Amino acid sequence: MADVFDFRDHPGKPQRRTPLLVRDLAIRLVGMATTALVVIFWPSAASGDALPSAKGASHASLSTADVPARTFGKCHRGGGLNCVVDGDTFWIDGEKIRIADIDTPETHPSRCAEEARLGNAATDRLQALLNAGAFELEPINRDTDRYGRKLRIVVRNGESLGRVLVSEGLARTYAGGRRDSWCA
Repeated sequence: MADVFDFRDHPGKPQRRTPLLVRDLAIRLVGMATTALVVIFWPSAASGDALPSAKGASHASLSTADVPARTFGKCHRGGGLNCVVDGDTFWIDGEKIRIADIDTPETHPSRCAEEARLGNAATDRLQALLNAGAFELEPINRDTDRYGRKLRIVVRNGESLGRVLVSEGLARTYAGGRRDSWCA
């Protein structure tokens, strides 16, 4: 009978050792960690959430009037530097602001198709209004709501940006109390 030659067992071939397996494991873990960081932070950076303030603007106190121009992206969840959450909520310099004089349709989750459509339109319009230039944040009789958001009226050239949204049919005036449904 002929001898069978086993290629796996060469006397001159170096065997794979444990340090190589450890190195392979380390490389895989670093790769997975890098991928996870890209997945987590890429959407934020792409939407403008992580963009620095425009034109080297200083971070103004949110209880003072003048807020220099910023570039606002969108951030539907989580915190942000300068981004719009929905039609009546946005982040600026790490502070979450709830526009106090309006109520807009919910976007996450919306309760019906019409609310989703109007909510997305209000979000887009608020982003455009905030990106149009400097504005003022005017405090009201309460500093924060029950969710910890700063309650402010957003004003540019003496006009409430919330009232702009109301005049365009994308928001309702809000003075507290129960909110009406946007669904028919």
